[in-house]
Amino acid sequence: MAHALRLAERGLGNVWPNPAVGCILVNKGRVVGRGWTQPGGRPHAEIVALSQAGSRARGAAAYVTLEPCAHHGRTAPCAEALVRAGITRVVTALTDPDPRVAGRGHAILRDAGIEVTESVRATEARMIQAGFLLRITEGRPFLTLKLAASFDGRIATADGESQWITGAEARRHVHGLRMKHDAIMVGGATARADRPSLNVRGMGAVQQPVRIIASATEIPDLPREGPNFGPLWHISGTADEMMKDIAGRGITRVFCEGGGQLAASLLRGGLVDQIVGYTAGLAIGAEGLPAIGALELMRLADGPRFQLVESRRIGGDLFHRWRRD
Repeated sequence: MAHALRLAERGLGNVWPNPAVGCILVNKGRVVGRGWTQPGGRPHAEIVALSQAGSRARGAAAYVTLEPCAHHGRTAPCAEALVRAGITRVVTALTDPDPRVAGRGHAILRDAGIEVTESVRATEARMIQAGFLLRITEGRPFLTLKLAASFDGRIATADGESQWITGAEARRHVHGLRMKHDAIMVGGATARADRPSLNVRGMGAVQQPVRIIASATEIPDLPREGPNFGPLWHISGTADEMMKDIAGRGITRVFCEGGGQLAASLLRGGLVDQIVGYTAGLAIGAEGLPAIGALELMRLADGPRFQLVESRRIGGDLFHRWRRD
């Protein structure tokens, strides 16, 4: 299952609205097939693994990070494909909460006489599938807030100069994280001031994320959709309304890069699931622009609190990642 979970991560950022799933087929102690959800959401991981295994799938055990689908869409259900291939055992990490599945995949397998083991490495699987799970159960995407700031928490000088606070290595790392999200979002003020590219660069040929500008007013002209730029969406409303809008369009994972007012509204709304910070050894001072706008807190206990997951040096900067309590 650990191998299947690593494969599942390869789909993050390029399979929405589908979940990023990994599958391993093992026959007599040997891996005979492996797969993960392909760009665009199809084919599914199980189908890729079965195609690779061919006749060697008969009598094999399948390790799948999410319950195999049970509904007829563009293709037949993966649960039925596993049955037809002669799989004798299926081990899954999570039950799919999608009402079209929700235990039906497991039932198809058991009805066919296949041994089914559930909830193996479920905690790890839930972290990978957080975006898909939140979209199905809460109607919103998983949201990562990125803050690249000076040592004293500033994202620009008083006149807006911000390039560059962090070093080249940290900026390259950001592109790696962008690649694992379905969409990159900024506020209107940031879009007008910086005219950001909001794309993935230096990572080879990749599926470019959707670019989202959250603003109640007009947005600047930005590059048209093409090989190097994803679709451009202009949204507005309350933070909660915008997240529901984004999820309604199929997005499961959003990478928010500011500015401070948008970051504050998302934090006030309890909509930030993860914060990634890049802290530079630079002081800008109180006159600089803060990384986060006003949260209107009356008590320290009211502040949104996150737990440190990891921290390490990247070039000359400190990277730290935090998950919501």
